[in-house]
Amino acid sequence: MEENGALWLTIKDLPEEERPRERLLQHGPAALSAAELLAILLRTGRRGENALQLAHRILQHCEGLSGLGRIPAHELARIPGVGLVKAAQIQAALELGRRVAAAAPEERPLVRSAREAYMLLADMADLEQETLRTILLDTRGRVVAIPTIYVGNVNTTLVRPAEVFREAIRRNAVSMIVAHNHPSGDPEPSPEDVALTRDLIAAGQLLGIRVLDHLIIGRGRYTSLRERGLSFATPSFSQLAPRT
Repeated sequence: MEENGALWLTIKDLPEEERPRERLLQHGPAALSAAELLAILLRTGRRGENALQLAHRILQHCEGLSGLGRIPAHELARIPGVGLVKAAQIQAALELGRRVAAAAPEERPLVRSAREAYMLLADMADLEQETLRTILLDTRGRVVAIPTIYVGNVNTTLVRPAEVFREAIRRNAVSMIVAHNHPSGDPEPSPEDVALTRDLIAAGQLLGIRVLDHLIIGRGRYTSLRERGLSFATPSFSQLAPRT
């Protein structure tokens, strides 16, 4: 779009793979920057400035996310391009995030077996593209997060252990379960799946993050490589569960 002889891009002018909302739907919210997430909340920018540019400016004004969390609504609304409606949307999202963070740990699922892990990931059976996710766990075996790591071919030539463990490190997870789907519907692991699993177990040992299992998800069923006899980090699922 051109204004006063200068070109500026709206969100719709960006390539589809660079648009925040499309990136979230494709790769999950964990793959987005703070500015991209904020741009989704804003939805629109103002004349001469798209939502992503406005989001960057808001974060700069607030000196980052911590400042955004502290700024009063009326002050946020005075930032050019924000206004009362956008300020209310941002503050509502921030408060919701606080309430989620404050939720009792007992509200987070406890994973004590491959079957329980599969139940958290059963929707992957319907995905048309091969997708890799991880279930991140705390010291008691409760779920910290389930980020999507890759969408596309999941094999040893494309999957980088650094990417798989990035969210686990960021969220201070102590163990993880890796899972990916086979769009064919057949959960039988390939030699590449086994090779990838061994690479991830080795990387986890170096990083101090235990890889407890790798699930291959098919249509209505799954395969656990731990149950198939592959050597995984200890403790087992049962050893992670809290004592009663």
